[in-house]
Amino acid sequence: MTAAPLPQVRRTSIRVALAATSIVAIAYLAVALAVVLLATRNLTAQIDENLSSTLAQISRGDVGRPPGGGGFDAPPPRVPFGAPVIVWTQHPDGSVTCNRPDAVLPAAYYGVRGPVTVAIGSASVRIAGAPAGDTFVVVGQTTESVSQAQGNLILSELVIGPLLLIAVFLGAVAIGRRVAAPIELARRRQLDFTADASHELRTPLSVIEANTSLALSRDRDVGWYRATFQRLDGETRRMRRLLDDMLWLARFDALQGAPQSEPVDLGLLAAQAVDRFRAVAEARALSLTVEAGPGKEVVTAPPEWLDRLVGVLLDNACKNSPEGGIVRVSVGDEGSRVRLTVDDSGPGIPPEARVRAFDRFHRATDQGSGAGLGLAIADAIVRATKGHWKIGSSPAGGSSMTVTWPRTFPTRRQGGRGGAATSGPVPSGGSVTPHGADPTGGLEAAPSPAPGAPAEPDAADRSPADA
Repeated sequence: MTAAPLPQVRRTSIRVALAATSIVAIAYLAVALAVVLLATRNLTAQIDENLSSTLAQISRGDVGRPPGGGGFDAPPPRVPFGAPVIVWTQHPDGSVTCNRPDAVLPAAYYGVRGPVTVAIGSASVRIAGAPAGDTFVVVGQTTESVSQAQGNLILSELVIGPLLLIAVFLGAVAIGRRVAAPIELARRRQLDFTADASHELRTPLSVIEANTSLALSRDRDVGWYRATFQRLDGETRRMRRLLDDMLWLARFDALQGAPQSEPVDLGLLAAQAVDRFRAVAEARALSLTVEAGPGKEVVTAPPEWLDRLVGVLLDNACKNSPEGGIVRVSVGDEGSRVRLTVDDSGPGIPPEARVRAFDRFHRATDQGSGAGLGLAIADAIVRATKGHWKIGSSPAGGSSMTVTWPRTFPTRRQGGRGGAATSGPVPSGGSVTPHGADPTGGLEAAPSPAPGAPAEPDAADRSPADA
């Protein structure tokens, strides 16, 4: 789904397009005028060259005269079907004869030398003169060809100009929207993210402030203080998790490139993550199981990103499942891809809510106390690692979160946390928790981009190309 242009982007792109079109229009007018002037000068120079050549022929005697000393005849046109040359011959007695009786040369130009343009009747004629024996000869040629060329050029420019300006305007609008839309969208998402973060932080801060005020107002018994500090501890933990997630997303958004990728045995990594969550599952009497293939489910990605992704999905599944529920992690093959699936027995995600499942600060369910950043983090990791989402319903009635990646075929496999695959079967538990790892991953239970952002492709079948 392609989001409609934002209003601010639309207005800005139109203003920029109008400015660009105005600049192009001014440049086009200058170029059009220069083309007309250049064409006029070149055509006029050709006429002048033809007149000079005719005068030279007459002076050399290459052009004949009628018997009895009449006026000179016009030489044949230099090019086939060219304009004829008019020849006026001024005799010693002052009389003037012309090879075209209908062309009358004004007396003011009887002795003209250099080429000039004059009006003879209704025609514009370019003339030049020179002495030839005992006579003075003036030759001329109409500038009709120049006028026709000017008219054709101007007509063409009047037709092409508006079409060019329309194309420039529409192109500038399209390019402006294409360039500015992501920037404006990022700005709006940042504003929405800041507003949502402020809202999420306001609640725990209000609780802390209220309990602190009550504690300072008068002396209380030990039990009251203990209960108050327990509430304060819960709110501060919630704030810490929220701030950690916000900082992670901020660093991810600002990251120019992914950390170093390496072949990762997804089955081994999932088993280690499940092992970290066993205490959480036991506390709520959850049945937490993992199923993985014989060490061949290998993908290439940053191991710490995949570890966080699995932690997010497990954290959501454990929080959303009721006490005594089921959480099942499976890693397997799906054609040429590797599949990771986390099923739970919680309320699930309704089909109509799956489109916004990854929006920041959006919770797909009312269960849990998360801020709605967990799935936003998971979605960012999946998109960055060229994964593909599928959201469905689990056999236990809850949600089924599936991610697939292109399979990696390493030539040599090594063991270790998040490293390349081992050649043996993947353990289902009992592996060592990575140093400094939070058993819950320090993540919230739900979803992501800020509310009000344009809807992204259906989250039920989401790929990196949709991002």
